[in-house]
Amino acid sequence: MNDNFQPEEVNNKKLFVGNLPFSTTEEDLREMFSQYGELVSVSLLTDKFSGRSKGFGFVEYTTEEAAQAAIEALHGSDLNGRDMVVNVAKPRVPREDRGGFKPRRFDNSRGGDRGGYRD
Repeated sequence: MNDNFQPEEVNNKKLFVGNLPFSTTEEDLREMFSQYGELVSVSLLTDKFSGRSKGFGFVEYTTEEAAQAAIEALHGSDLNGRDMVVNVAKPRVPREDRGGFKPRRFDNSRGGDRGGYRD
């Protein structure tokens, strides 16, 4: 982990949008959220293997007022049978090492007869 990591400050113009139907597209989000102000960016997270939506994304406005108006209007509103979650996005934090790839050991440390040469 990087000990010099500086956490991001809260950006009140960037919103988390969750509990979305998997059929939602970035264009759907752009259309829905542009009613409340000028958007800087829209991103919908997708599965890297299937390409299907993960059911959440982020939108960022040019002003905090527009972001707050979107929260008030859309949080808890129904989108195709699902109540959307819309709130200020939390800053990213570094991820802890959760294991993953570990180099294979070749020193026969697991014990047992591994074959090879015998006396």
